[in-house]
Amino acid sequence: MIKAIKGTRDILPPASAVWNHVEDVARRVFRAYNYQEIRTPIFEETALFARGVGEDTDIVSKEMYTFEDRDRDKTSLTLRPENTASVIRAYIEHRLDQQPGLQKLYYMGPMFRRERPQKGRYRQFYQIGAEVIGSESPAVDAEIIEIVVEILTRAGLDGFKLFINSVGCSTCRPKFVASLKEQLKEVAPRMCEDCQRRAETNPLRVLDCKVPEDQPIIEKLPSILDHLCEVCEKHFRYVKTYLDDRKIPYAIRPRLVRGLDYYTRTTFEVVHGALGAQNSVLGGGRYDGLAEMLGSKVHSPGIGFSIGEDRLVMAVEEARPDMLLHSADLFIAPMGEEELRHCAILARELRAKGICVELALGGKLKRLMEIANKIQARNVLIVGSDEIAAGTYTLKNMMTGEQESVNRAQLAEKLKN
Repeated sequence: MIKAIKGTRDILPPASAVWNHVEDVARRVFRAYNYQEIRTPIFEETALFARGVGEDTDIVSKEMYTFEDRDRDKTSLTLRPENTASVIRAYIEHRLDQQPGLQKLYYMGPMFRRERPQKGRYRQFYQIGAEVIGSESPAVDAEIIEIVVEILTRAGLDGFKLFINSVGCSTCRPKFVASLKEQLKEVAPRMCEDCQRRAETNPLRVLDCKVPEDQPIIEKLPSILDHLCEVCEKHFRYVKTYLDDRKIPYAIRPRLVRGLDYYTRTTFEVVHGALGAQNSVLGGGRYDGLAEMLGSKVHSPGIGFSIGEDRLVMAVEEARPDMLLHSADLFIAPMGEEELRHCAILARELRAKGICVELALGGKLKRLMEIANKIQARNVLIVGSDEIAAGTYTLKNMMTGEQESVNRAQLAEKLKN
């Protein structure tokens, strides 16, 4: 028997209903903030991610699914491990910098990383994300964090925590990295294997280590907030002010960094206890130099975020188990072949009015009622020849057990109420 590949999975009912709920919520929030959807290919030239994400990052060095194209020039292609680089590539290629105002874009779809599968983490995983391109204003940073909070709250998640930080810019960060690298020379040999490697190739990533034994060492390393230049310090101060104005609670985490090279200034992360050790629901931040890094001749500062949809759905399922109970508004039980013909037209009328209807294909009433119970239908409509002749049906509320007679004209309104 052929099974799904390691690190992938099938999303089946009723869990798929929670996925649809989360995506519907996100689309409504994006619409309220005037974001437009962008859809990029799931594979790109490998050079896009090597240049944008960073050759020394774990993603590029260890986790990407890369293959050689079969065309004449044997182009190296990679399944997208994240989508910001793809969005900026599309922004440059299609000259969106020539459009008026900010470019406010969102996306949903699968990403691919070859990492060890664990709770909430898969090799094919899904992200909901957004990017705002064209402004360095801290007000934009605060608004995009506001959007994150709106999506999580409306999706049914509570108890999550927002952490923010600034990772500086090309002026102040190199001095901090040099100081960090110097201190790591002494302590890195006592840290995990990944941190020993990162101490040489990407010192900032050491701060993001999740190994418990390394945390006491990391806590004693220098803080980026003590090294910010005047411009970055002012920018971060205004981000905090705008969040305070919105009454959005947050905590400053001086050692919060993102795993990709393109981040500058504001970075943020949301965590939730339901996810265990790997408790991050989403992350994001500012990337003011990414467009130029990818070949743009126009300065195009930006900020964005990506929600780990797999993890968010898992947290929502735990917080709202009722969402896994998908049930039809109405189960129609026809008592014969002629009644089935009548009920098929009736079901069509009700579905056109937005009512979820499950139409049985016939059988004994006792068996049909058992099926209605198993699929947790809210109501059952019993239709026999007498009901059709009289123009009224017996409607049973499966939650209360009450029965009443309703005519065809009343039926839709009764079910909606």
